Amino acid sequence: MDNPFFQTIADWTGNNAWIVQVFIVVFLALLLNLVLRVLINRLHRKLQATETPWDDAIVDALRRPLKLLVWIVGIAFAADIVRVETEAAIFNAVAPIRDVGVIATFAWFLLRLTRNAQQNILARNQQREEPIDPTTVEALGKLVSASIMITTALVAMQTLGFSISGVLAFGGIGGIAIGFAAKDLLANFFGGLMIYLDRPFSVGDWVRSDDREIEGTVEHIGWRLTRIRTFDKRPIYVPNGIFSSITVVNPSRMTRRRIYETIGIRYDDVDTLPAIINDVKQMLLGHAEIDDSQTLMVNFNSFGPSSLDFFIYTFTHTTEWIKFHQIKQDVLFKISGIIQGHGAEIAYPTSTLHIQELEQQSANAADSD
Repeated sequence: MDNPFFQTIADWTGNNAWIVQVFIVVFLALLLNLVLRVLINRLHRKLQATETPWDDAIVDALRRPLKLLVWIVGIAFAADIVRVETEAAIFNAVAPIRDVGVIATFAWFLLRLTRNAQQNILARNQQREEPIDPTTVEALGKLVSASIMITTALVAMQTLGFSISGVLAFGGIGGIAIGFAAKDLLANFFGGLMIYLDRPFSVGDWVRSDDREIEGTVEHIGWRLTRIRTFDKRPIYVPNGIFSSITVVNPSRMTRRRIYETIGIRYDDVDTLPAIINDVKQMLLGHAEIDDSQTLMVNFNSFGPSSLDFFIYTFTHTTEWIKFHQIKQDVLFKISGIIQGHGAEIAYPTSTLHIQELEQQSANAADSD
């Protein structure tokens, strides 16, 4: 030991100097951890008051990895002291373990920074004039995280003495076997990638597929599964590979909602039908919630078994499910009022029995008597 401080300790403690040195190293690591925790907490509280989203994200990402890094370096230093003193072969593994630990700690910091940045972007997304699609932010976050983990694994293997070129070559050969063994897993992975790229739906969208009887709100899009919450609050976990072979309807992206109804009046009210149709059309054209720039039709449609049927075909401005039904209810009530205002009635299924022939037969029988 050439260090004067350690030499002084050695002269004072004799053969047990290395124990004191280890104690001092561990104590300094503990003290440095305490100091770093206090400083980082204070700095983080100050940076949270700023409008910049990145400064507090970086400091928060540093908290745990930096403390772990201090312990890794401190314990490795203490173990190196023990190795020199005892010459035990097991302590020869300290250096590569320390290097891998430092690499893993740096990767942990990058992963935490990616997560914090993603959360900050989504938290400030509502304040933007043009909000960013949350699904895109989540996809980019997952891609960056995957890149960090793959790079960390390769660098760690290189540090441990493995040849990266050999590993990649083996991966090319073994990838064929792995591809056959994990084809469903790969199909789901690439299915998730296609969802992020094509974006047929996003988190929060209402989706429906008649091919697999799937309908509900998208809650989470993962790399393997997509979680959909049905309207009765049951979760459906759909493997992403399925979406490449089924048709998915996304009602959340409708530009308008359609009202398409058929109404029937009695045959006795045939004379009032033209006026009723005209008044219904004028009511729809003047309705504040009806989009008259879209197709709007009110026409006599057919002679039904017990009614004269006309239909309305129009679109609302809103696509919101609850508000749409309120508008539709209002339209139907107004149509009912128009029909009653013309002295007509809405038809219901009836049967008519013609007894003229029976009455004639009865009259003939009476005359013959």
